[in-house]
Amino acid sequence: MGPTGAGKSALALALAAQRPCVIINADAMQMVGTLRVLTARPSIDEEAQAEHALYGVLAPHEPTSVAVWLKLVEPIIRRAWAEGKLPLLVGGTGMYIKALMDGLATIPPIPEELRAQLRTLDEPTIRARLEAADRIMAARLKVGDSQRNLRALEVIEATGISLSEWQQQPAAPLFPEARHACFAANHPRAEVYRRIDARFELMMNHGALDEVRQLMALNLSPEIPIMRAHGVPELMAHLRGEMALADAISKSQQNTRNYAKRQMTWLRNQLPDAIEVQDIAQIMAVLGH
Repeated sequence: MGPTGAGKSALALALAAQRPCVIINADAMQMVGTLRVLTARPSIDEEAQAEHALYGVLAPHEPTSVAVWLKLVEPIIRRAWAEGKLPLLVGGTGMYIKALMDGLATIPPIPEELRAQLRTLDEPTIRARLEAADRIMAARLKVGDSQRNLRALEVIEATGISLSEWQQQPAAPLFPEARHACFAANHPRAEVYRRIDARFELMMNHGALDEVRQLMALNLSPEIPIMRAHGVPELMAHLRGEMALADAISKSQQNTRNYAKRQMTWLRNQLPDAIEVQDIAQIMAVLGH
């Protein structure tokens, strides 16, 4: 794991060159089959160097979630074990890894009719209904976090019980027999920020703007998760003539740096035992040869 731009994918490839692995994506945006450049997915050449899984498996309009990822990742991990390979989870969506290790509370499925009805509502209406129905979750969630506000509203309206109560119920880990070795790819904060800025410039030179232009042509709802991927709102604003390209790049870099800071904070608080690494030798020393 680690903040965006810390070199997780490079470390994964280096480890896969040392022992049989399946590199399994644990990044929400990289699950979506678009924006390969802008989401920093491994390149086609990189994917050819080792077995990769769960990269680009969802259509742009499909929602990403912990539950969806767990359902998809389970058979991949079991198959890797059966083939004598190391399941190597790589990504920055900490909630996915935490849920894999600790389990996820079982929440009854949301009726499709209710889900479809709620998804027709605008963001202010969803927030207002959540504040009226579930003050605990409304206080916990940011006003602008539309995806989580919608999820919390679905749960309270479908079950009559707050999502916070469901989340407090004991959950069994998906693989109780598994042993986990957790590594945090990291660098000093200033270096992470420098790498993020340089990488965004590289993305722009390798077609990021064209990717966003193609995404715009799909006319997706702005509530779809991929529409909020780092750089997408800013580059779309530029393509609509609302922002100069230099400003869009600068704002994208700043927002990505802010996200990296949150990732580093999450890792310290949620996985304090993760071993900080910067090269493959440190990982091999723990895993053994």
